[in-house]
Amino acid sequence: MSQAVIDPHTFDELQANAGADFVAELVDTFAEEAPPLLAEMRSALAGGAAERFRRAAHSLKSNSSTFGATRLAAMARELEMNGLASGAGAVEALAQEFETTLAALQALARP
Repeated sequence: MSQAVIDPHTFDELQANAGADFVAELVDTFAEEAPPLLAEMRSALAGGAAERFRRAAHSLKSNSSTFGATRLAAMARELEMNGLASGAGAVEALAQEFETTLAALQALARP
């Protein structure tokens, strides 16, 4: 499962450069920071705050890319580019992909 969700080359390179313990800490930080970003996107969508929505999507995209979470990063990029027109369904699909990605990252970070 994790190889389909996480690019193994990117993840392995991150571990080689930063160390496995530090990467495990980064995964924990991602687990803490992503849910508030998703909540910010939902709130911004409900309030019509396009810039807040775009910034939260951008942050999630960037953080995902660090780990090689290519599908999550691509989904976040689409929301960043399409803004509020993305709609609530796209945000919920992103949230589901985050859960899948987080499980894969946690399995890789702590085998």
